[in-house]
Amino acid sequence: MTTLSQIVDALLANTPEAPVALVRRVKMESVEGEDAVIFPPTYAGNPPYVIDTLADGTKVALIDSVGSQANRMEPIFGEDSYAELVPQITIEVDLKDKKEISIFEVGHRVADALVRSAAPLSEKVSEAFQALAKNDALPMARLAPTSLVFGVWDSRGEGMKVPRLVNSVIRAHDVSELKRSAQYKAALRPDEYAEAAGFKEEELRKAEGDSKSPMAKAGFVDVPSTGDPGGIIARGGVYRDCTVNLVALRRLEAEPEEETAKLQRYILGLALVAATYPQDGFLRQGCLLVEKPEESIPWQVVHRDGRREDVELSHDDAVAFAREAAAQFGKGEGLRARFDPKLAKEVLAAAKKQKD
Repeated sequence: MTTLSQIVDALLANTPEAPVALVRRVKMESVEGEDAVIFPPTYAGNPPYVIDTLADGTKVALIDSVGSQANRMEPIFGEDSYAELVPQITIEVDLKDKKEISIFEVGHRVADALVRSAAPLSEKVSEAFQALAKNDALPMARLAPTSLVFGVWDSRGEGMKVPRLVNSVIRAHDVSELKRSAQYKAALRPDEYAEAAGFKEEELRKAEGDSKSPMAKAGFVDVPSTGDPGGIIARGGVYRDCTVNLVALRRLEAEPEEETAKLQRYILGLALVAATYPQDGFLRQGCLLVEKPEESIPWQVVHRDGRREDVELSHDDAVAFAREAAAQFGKGEGLRARFDPKLAKEVLAAAKKQKD
């Protein structure tokens, strides 16, 4: 099987024959077994799950979105084992209890309002986006390289869109939805709470079964819950599909031009570390997943003509390559920034002006 060291030059070659992506499909299942009930994420509205019906009538449920997967991967770069690979940026916020936030925990990365409101980080971010607009990714790679790996949309600033290099999503196939019901039982009867607490028994009995009443919310009366979403069973399996976009990677350029190759190798290294990182699979209550290696597909190089070539790529291989690439590239320096209320007001004013 081909190894990463054997093909890395081909992955980055700017030629028509260069491959377009690295991909892997991982078969997953609940720790309780393949036929166990798992719980997808819930969203506001009705229905709460994201389930699509295909042309043949089968249903596919979203288990973990692209954005959620990115938010699970990016924080690893703040851990001791990976901190040497990227600049560490911390934003201090003056609250009653002083708060410090790593940039890897900020949802919208360098385009986030918190980042735009932090000095001197805000100015550096603006300069990096301006350079990106001129096809120079070097300042961003020196400042916040994970924004190049996981993508960013500076919708409130220069308007730059940086595509994701690592795209990961988990879906369940051929699913059936379940419902669940529950009964909350108050510790005392209405007449007993009336006697013990001085409540009006009539109000207590009227509140029974009404989940919106203050008595029910406080837990003083019986309240049934029926027909709530009860998870899914995936007859067609649960799969994590991960893609490293080599076309988008090769479009990253640097000024001066001779730095481009080093930049691309560096960003590729970070992308591979993130993509191969062994996630723990605990996505939410009722959804603890593990990999089934014997039914998973190994990493593959995908060529323009659709050919697929298996690649031996472990997380250790990715980390070793990333360390070497970071040393050659010369990662940027970390910094500590402070949330500035004045900058925050300027960010808000700009948003209002943009809306008008």
